[in-house]
Amino acid sequence: MTDENENNPNKNDKNSQILDSSEIKFDFDYIHDHWSQFSYSQRQTHFFNLSRTEAEELFLNLTAPDQYELIKEVSTLEKRSWIRLLAPDDVADLIQEADEDSKSEHTDELLSLLDPQTKREVSALLAYAEDAAGGIMSSRFLRLRPQMNVDEAISYIRIQAKTQVETIYYAYVLSPEQKILGVVSFRELFASAPQKKIEDIMHTDVTSVPDDLDQEQIGQIFSKLDFMAIPVVDKDQKMVGIVTFDDVAQVVQEEATEDIHKIGGVETLDAPYLQISFGEMLKKRAGWLMILFVGEMFTATALGYYEHQLERAIVLSLFLPLIISSGGNSGSQASTLMVRAMALGEVKLKDWWRVLVRELAAGFALGAILGVIGLARIYFWPWRETMYGEHYGYIALAVGCSVLGVVLWGSVAGSMLPFLLRRLKLDPAAASAPAVATIVDVTGVIIYFTVANLFLKGILL
Repeated sequence: MTDENENNPNKNDKNSQILDSSEIKFDFDYIHDHWSQFSYSQRQTHFFNLSRTEAEELFLNLTAPDQYELIKEVSTLEKRSWIRLLAPDDVADLIQEADEDSKSEHTDELLSLLDPQTKREVSALLAYAEDAAGGIMSSRFLRLRPQMNVDEAISYIRIQAKTQVETIYYAYVLSPEQKILGVVSFRELFASAPQKKIEDIMHTDVTSVPDDLDQEQIGQIFSKLDFMAIPVVDKDQKMVGIVTFDDVAQVVQEEATEDIHKIGGVETLDAPYLQISFGEMLKKRAGWLMILFVGEMFTATALGYYEHQLERAIVLSLFLPLIISSGGNSGSQASTLMVRAMALGEVKLKDWWRVLVRELAAGFALGAILGVIGLARIYFWPWRETMYGEHYGYIALAVGCSVLGVVLWGSVAGSMLPFLLRRLKLDPAAASAPAVATIVDVTGVIIYFTVANLFLKGILL
């Protein structure tokens, strides 16, 4: 039987082409799914090998940094064709990304490529902070008047839909002064009688957000309310745009990524891990490591202070890593729980006292559990006298009580540090696990030798 490929040389050519490297012409789905893994040159090659329709679909689904990377070196005519595909809020994001590029011609060049109406809308959006409601909102939304009947409203929405409004799920009923009177869903419009007035079917209890509200807080509002979009109002209570769920979903992901990086003691990465240069990666990680290293030097200083105790009772050094790690682990747990609870809005600054009481109880209970385990490990070890000497019972008590104290202190310090940073108007995520562990390490040494001195004074010390 003749092989199908022998009679189809074009098919063999296509298969061999797919086995090549950056010259490969992958299909749309593969490029979309593996976009973050491609190098800059591969992205350029694969993107511009797509058909125009597929390239537009991919372009609209990319982030602003990736969009700007694709068009920053193309001709002005091509740049205009790509940038005019975007909604005003997406254009604003792209321009803000361009402003961060030192080689960019910045705002004026890109604004000049837009039509007059879009240019006005984008300029208005650029006046807001990038991480505020005004910076992520869309200024294109459905507007209705209260005196319209349902038939007129549907016809008017059909006209507005041609201007690429952000969403047609909701239409907002505005006064002549552009203040929100109510909101009506598309479903309610079609379910109502044609001659019924909009003011008779609209909902007047509208949830809105101020244009300067932080994007993280907006994410919290969306998580509590089952909305697809929320209107944004200025200081005069005039509606200026809407924030949609998909905008916030991206924001929530970015904020969560930023918090996770900070909790790990790393500066926020501006690109996917494999796209960050080696030098940039070192820069992002070295800063925190140097700060933590200097902090750990205080541990060595504390140990130097107790040098004589260590010389007289060298057995105490055996349990030093155990004591320090227990306190650091409990502190890291507490700080991580608090940072995440604050990010989700579950805990407010005013709740610090409740958290303190809770962590005192939790720290004591956890410390008692670990302390008993440590005490039992020493006291019931078969070779306890050989390893720890004849006073192993006192050493067991000293270690057990030290673990209790260090874990208790770690829980309190780890839970309170995020509150302190929030009170100082700083990001609570900066209370990273490594930072808390470093703080607890130093104090853990002091607690350990203080407790040891109480139990072993006159015996080993």
